[in-house]
Amino acid sequence: MSRLRIGFGIDVHAFGAGDAVWLGGVRVAHSQGVVAHSDGDVLLHALCDALLGAAALGDIGQHFPDSEARWKGIASTLLLRETLERVRAAGFELVNADLTLLAERPRLAPHRAAILAHLATEMGVEADRVNVKATTAEGLGFLGRGEGLAAQATVLLEARD
Repeated sequence: MSRLRIGFGIDVHAFGAGDAVWLGGVRVAHSQGVVAHSDGDVLLHALCDALLGAAALGDIGQHFPDSEARWKGIASTLLLRETLERVRAAGFELVNADLTLLAERPRLAPHRAAILAHLATEMGVEADRVNVKATTAEGLGFLGRGEGLAAQATVLLEARD
């Protein structure tokens, strides 16, 4: 088994009815919600996919399929916890995680500290091992038109001895 493993995840959700979105486990007031089976937290969904990918454990859809009623409306923080349990059971620990939100709105900056604190706590790592940033689509495509939001995550895992 390789000692170090890199994983990449991506998630996209369309905006829909609602007054808030979940970003990195933090409720962010917004003029819309998202269309999703769970709470639709794009940052946590991308992070789960990156973790599962790095550990060669498939993807979030295999572990938490939207065809199963038990995942309906679930907080993505719970999906992250379960994902971390599976990754650790496979013999890996998180070295670091880097997440990017792609959206015109809502703005990430006012919520960055809370998101970082939540992620570090949930993953059981120091805050300096987690990075969260954002970018816009400069008005291009569905993201630029404000029809939804997306996230990307990259993680580095290390095999335990």
